[in-house]
Amino acid sequence: MGEARSTFEEIESSLKTAAAALRDAGLPFALAGSVACWARGAPQSRNDLDFLVRPDDAERALAALVEAGMRPERPPEGWLLKAWDAAADGSETLVDLIFGPRGIPDVGAVLDRAEIVAVAALDLPVVHLDDVMVMKLHAFDEHACDFRGILAIARAVREQVDWEDVRERTAGSPFARGFFTIAEGLGIVGDGTPPQRPTQTAVGARIRVEGHPGERTGADRRWQAPARAAPVSVHEHGDD
Repeated sequence: MGEARSTFEEIESSLKTAAAALRDAGLPFALAGSVACWARGAPQSRNDLDFLVRPDDAERALAALVEAGMRPERPPEGWLLKAWDAAADGSETLVDLIFGPRGIPDVGAVLDRAEIVAVAALDLPVVHLDDVMVMKLHAFDEHACDFRGILAIARAVREQVDWEDVRERTAGSPFARGFFTIAEGLGIVGDGTPPQRPTQTAVGARIRVEGHPGERTGADRRWQAPARAAPVSVHEHGDD
């Protein structure tokens, strides 16, 4: 979400800092948005970085990012908070803390079914792809209806998504129905044979969370999210 543009290296760096800050604050959270799709094989995101948090934890999550050196922002929308992570050259990567996405009546339930995805040296809670697609489709409206990004994501991760579940949960959105019409016509969704065309495949993530935010040295320690299921490795390999 948002209109920030960062290099993927900057997004990786901010991911490391934000994940460590939220972890050390003891907050339940999960990676969401286009970067959650990239972790499972979708194209790299060039926009912002999304984390899903519980509504009651949103302010604490923002405070944790501020303590890690990020600049806070409270937008007029009532469903997210923002933080800006500054790089040495003065550029900034946007981190969205989403706590009330459209189409998700119970954020806690989404966090509970988030998967621990092994991404290089990082075991990170990542929103289930069905929930990611529901949030993305519900985000479309008359002012933001560009299907290019979500079609590229859908093509890359289509075998990992329960499309009938997503269709049912987004049935009230005319924009979601439009997406399914296009995706079925392209052979991305449904029983038809997909057209043969090259796709961009994301390479394995290279992210490490070590120690506290901002630390560059110290013993390597893989992070296991507390009170969650055993890690699930995904090696099949961003609100565009």
